[in-house]
Amino acid sequence: MPLKAFRGPKVWLWRWRRNPLKRRADTVEAWVVLGAWLLTVLAGVSAGLVGARSVEHGLAGERAASRPVVARVVARATGSPPAHGHTSSGDQVWAKVRWTTADGSARTGQVRVEPGSKAGTPVTVWTDSQGHLVSRPTSAGEAAFRGTLIGCLVGVSTAAVPFIGGLALRARLERRRMDAWDTEWARLGPQWGRTV
Repeated sequence: MPLKAFRGPKVWLWRWRRNPLKRRADTVEAWVVLGAWLLTVLAGVSAGLVGARSVEHGLAGERAASRPVVARVVARATGSPPAHGHTSSGDQVWAKVRWTTADGSARTGQVRVEPGSKAGTPVTVWTDSQGHLVSRPTSAGEAAFRGTLIGCLVGVSTAAVPFIGGLALRARLERRRMDAWDTEWARLGPQWGRTV
């Protein structure tokens, strides 16, 4: 079982100061820690920014490619109209609607409407450039929120790689240093003898 190095009071930047007792392993460990922290910050921030920008760009493209169209309910929707005037999206029912595309052709499709909607009731639907139904695009605010969340997730995940790699390399250096101390102690320890 390897010994754990004794850690005295914390002295900031001690590996970078001049000291006759500083070993080569201490200098190597200082560079490893510095490199791991720099890679962690740079990789995390850059990956997070790229991820957020990519998500926002993709959602902006979806917003630009879709447009709202007023469709009309074809037949009365099932269910009874809500008593309080408006329903939540979970209470809505599927109904067949018809709309006209930009080239003048009529299209039909299934969308969710309020229960009991009469035939001819106007409903706003979203279509792509060919006139096919698509889901409502995200707003700019929602896109920014999603981009921020995904960017943070990507950044933290990416930053974990150099951070964990630096911890593993530092643990290995610590083990080598302890092994070197054990070797030196085995060589010099018996020479001390008893002094009492």
